[in-house]
Amino acid sequence: MKKIFLLSALFLIIFQSALANPESEFRAGTVSGQVLDKALNEPLPYVNIVIKNDKNETVTGGITLDDGKFNITKISEGLYTLSVQYIGYKTVDKPLDISRKNSKIDLGVIYLEEAAAELDAVTVIAEVSTIQQKVDRKVITVGKDLTTAGPTASDIMNNLPSVSVDQQTGALSMRGNQNVRVMVDGKLSNIPVAQLLKQIPSTSIKSIELITNPSAKYNPEGMSGIINIILHKNINIGFNGNLNVGLGYQEEAKFNSSIDMNYRNGKFNFYGSYGNNISKNVNNGNIERPEQNINQLIDVLSDNKSHLFKVGIDYYVNDKNTLSIFTNQNLFDGGVDAATDILYADSSFNQYQVIENINDNISQQYNFNYKIDFDKEGHNLEFEADYNYFDADSNNLNRFSGFMPRPNFFEITDTDRKRTTLNLDYTNPLTEDTKLEFGLQARLFDNTISYLSDARSQNNLGEYIPSSTDFDYKRDIYSAYATYSKQFEKWSYQVGLRAETVNVETLALEEDLESGNQTFLPFENDYVEFYPSVFLTYNPSEKNNYQLSYSRRIDRPGVGQVNPLPEWNTPLISQYGNQELIPQFTNSIEANYTRKLEKGSITGGIFYRLIEDEITQAVFIDRSDLNRVILSFDNFDNTSAYGIEFSSNYKPTKWWSINGSFDLYSQTQTSLSERLTEPADSATIDDIVIENIEVDNIAWNFRMFNNFKVSKKLSLSAFGFYRGKNKGVQFEMEPMYFVNLGMRYNFLDSKATFSLNFNDVFDTMRAEFKGDRPFLQEGIFNWESRTIQASLSYRFGDGKYRAKSRKQRDNDELQGGGIL
Repeated sequence: MKKIFLLSALFLIIFQSALANPESEFRAGTVSGQVLDKALNEPLPYVNIVIKNDKNETVTGGITLDDGKFNITKISEGLYTLSVQYIGYKTVDKPLDISRKNSKIDLGVIYLEEAAAELDAVTVIAEVSTIQQKVDRKVITVGKDLTTAGPTASDIMNNLPSVSVDQQTGALSMRGNQNVRVMVDGKLSNIPVAQLLKQIPSTSIKSIELITNPSAKYNPEGMSGIINIILHKNINIGFNGNLNVGLGYQEEAKFNSSIDMNYRNGKFNFYGSYGNNISKNVNNGNIERPEQNINQLIDVLSDNKSHLFKVGIDYYVNDKNTLSIFTNQNLFDGGVDAATDILYADSSFNQYQVIENINDNISQQYNFNYKIDFDKEGHNLEFEADYNYFDADSNNLNRFSGFMPRPNFFEITDTDRKRTTLNLDYTNPLTEDTKLEFGLQARLFDNTISYLSDARSQNNLGEYIPSSTDFDYKRDIYSAYATYSKQFEKWSYQVGLRAETVNVETLALEEDLESGNQTFLPFENDYVEFYPSVFLTYNPSEKNNYQLSYSRRIDRPGVGQVNPLPEWNTPLISQYGNQELIPQFTNSIEANYTRKLEKGSITGGIFYRLIEDEITQAVFIDRSDLNRVILSFDNFDNTSAYGIEFSSNYKPTKWWSINGSFDLYSQTQTSLSERLTEPADSATIDDIVIENIEVDNIAWNFRMFNNFKVSKKLSLSAFGFYRGKNKGVQFEMEPMYFVNLGMRYNFLDSKATFSLNFNDVFDTMRAEFKGDRPFLQEGIFNWESRTIQASLSYRFGDGKYRAKSRKQRDNDELQGGGIL
């Protein structure tokens, strides 16, 4: 009887369980798989996975991880279509039948094939540039529309969101700040940034990364972040290449050309490139001091020739080991003829200065990389050694005439700069959803400047005698970092920490060549610092993406900011560095939101920076001539900056596409400036007073790039730019704006492209400014902005695309993001 009772109870439980789980009740289904490049058999990260119902409505979705895998959960019962979408690849659709009996579907490996048009080309260059928002950066893929903006990287920069280039000095800034680091293929260069951007042909650029809040894995330099320029690299089977020629003109001719080639067969890939930029550039302006009745006229003609060579080899030892070696060689031959006229109300007091400058430099880079891939996908160890050498010679001859001219003098400057970088990076995907990275780095920097001039001192007779100054600057940095990241269904995060120990030694040695007297000025600064970073992403749906990040960064003083030697001299102004500058630190937090639209997308972001020991320019009055101004640098109080940014990619019609951006930022600067309480012609040193300055600057920029596709072969473009007023310690800059027009025509089966561009159509580009520190003054500068540029490019080769798996240092991307 007892057994019968137990059997009856067991039957009742089973029966109730069956009633409680009818087919009408359904637990959410899941779909998983992995996306690979068909030609490369390698994972594709950040691929869009879209699931649509029978009404073609998007129900849910996600993106693939670094290993190409995806896992979509909480799918209701029904019939669906899973669409695998990625720019440059053919879309793949898979039918899904989610039911109680088929709730967990593993699609296995899904292979994506490149679009046919791209398979036929050697170096694929899109017609229209795109902007992709990642967690820690914006990635701008440089299309043919941007390459018509100008022949060099410098010309492209003003077209990028939040980036500006000073057309006179070539100084680069991001989010209103010049403390930004520039890399090429993830590598720092010893070449001055302004010269570097002028040497890189725009047609050689594949993409540009704006890394505004880098993680702990990256070098922490740069308050505004990092700009990483990625160059094209042919890695196709067989012999392939790309040839570009360009010519521009307004008052002087400007010529540029480039060629890159590769040959790959079996385990070896040989590649090389050459680019040049040969140009003369006119720059002129005037600075007026109304209270002193002084008008300074400046005319500058520069004549520059630059040549850039790159040669490298990739050796695919086997499926697990890859070795790569390359070298960059830069040759620069330049000169400047400048005339400065100091005009007074009484012309008999007029003064004139002529500067003849010859500037030659060479830069050599040698890079070695070895990567080991372990059995687990994404598990690797990589070692890289990079050596960079820079040698520059500059000769200035200064000649004076007019009222009481100072004696003519010469300046000879020799710069020798060496940079050695060693990296060891380890990556281990602990699970499908977690990843651990850590690494070690050594950066050794040695800079020596030798300066000889006969204008630094006077003897008892008032005659200028030769003197020399040697300035040595050494900085050794040893660092270690670790990052840990985890991916959830809709959330992901990454935390990281970087530790650095730094040793800085500087020594200025000044010698009077007549008496032999020497003066030593040593300075040392050793410190240990930590740089944490945190990144959070949230993807509630395929159309929405949220990002929040924090990082701590450092701005170490540049060589020019600490060099006590004169950066430049004119009759009314000079600039020197400050040997005792200490670094400034920045705590930065930013948030971004990306919304995908039917015909494009829009991204909005906000950022806030707290700056410690800010490095700012200071303004002084020359004690030996109260009409002269001396500029230098110093550390000041803590300040802050904040801003908002919007950028969008929208395609109203099939023939019209728009890339637009707007950024507004506010920054407080503290500094000091000297001024005179009496007119300069009657003042004495006792009339000099010091003012502590606090400048609140709110500035904004707007850019819009329009591309019009007239036919399959012909496209037109229009670019507009407006920059609002900008306040600094010394000057307030007036608004600046311009409009550029361009056209492109493809022929020979799209292997050849002819481009024509007309810049500054309405002749509105000029730098206009005014200020009252330390004297009331206003001025305006003009340059060759209204240029006509023509270029021709041709791509040749018959190879099938094969990618190399070597990782580029400082070129990795975090998970998440969306395409703009």
